[in-house]
Amino acid sequence: MKMAEIAASEAADEEARRKAERVAASAEIFADPQYKRRQEVKQLKRRFNLGYIEPERYPRTIRLLQSLANDERLQPKDVTWLQVGDEDCWTNEVATAWHLVEAKVLTAVWRETKDPWDAINASSHWRKAGNPEVAISLTEEALAATEKSAPKVRSALATTRGAAFRAVDRLAEAKALGEEAHALAPNDYRPCTLLGAVHMELNEIIAGHEWFMKAEERGAAEAAVDHDIKALLARMPEAERDRIRAFLLDQDPERFAWLRSKRGPSHKIAQVR
Repeated sequence: MKMAEIAASEAADEEARRKAERVAASAEIFADPQYKRRQEVKQLKRRFNLGYIEPERYPRTIRLLQSLANDERLQPKDVTWLQVGDEDCWTNEVATAWHLVEAKVLTAVWRETKDPWDAINASSHWRKAGNPEVAISLTEEALAATEKSAPKVRSALATTRGAAFRAVDRLAEAKALGEEAHALAPNDYRPCTLLGAVHMELNEIIAGHEWFMKAEERGAAEAAVDHDIKALLARMPEAERDRIRAFLLDQDPERFAWLRSKRGPSHKIAQVR
């Protein structure tokens, strides 16, 4: 064999050896429990769109994210901790995952116990998890099973069903359900907030404003009404948003002063129904 061929063969052998060493080193790294843990955490943070987490909050936050990723229900105290402790921890992705877990759990409970309040709360969570069609189906089932229930129960079912129809832009049906819910429980503010939002989206601004004011008269928190108004404005074209802003500021410049800022108020409200 010529010297050049021998040198080429030895170089190839050396490259093969180095490649084998690199593969072995990589395999060792990938098998390292700490490496696996770091990669799992990175995936969790990407999935839930989390950036920097304060060191003192890090262990508990990661543990709770792992629970959500595994479809495990969180304790109420843990949900509150995520929501109010650090606004960067309650991302849309985290909230959606939590609503989805709650929806699944409460639907299973409803099917077992037939307690209509489980169906009512499950419906709300399905809608907030981005599955309003499931909420519509579930409430149809629940209404059929609760024909003789108290007006308050029927009103709550009609309200959450109406909110689900509103989420899929079936506004006429949402309005009819809101009116039915209000007739069943005229002192409950929840049908009023639904009707306020629906009328606004139908460009019936005066009626929408009146319904929102009725909601406040019946106990709805001002912050909750502002949150609903902000959410519906976000769904609208710019011209419609400006029209509603102008109307509300004309009605009560002090009450709706936050509308002068296009960002609007920042409220974290975890509601059911």
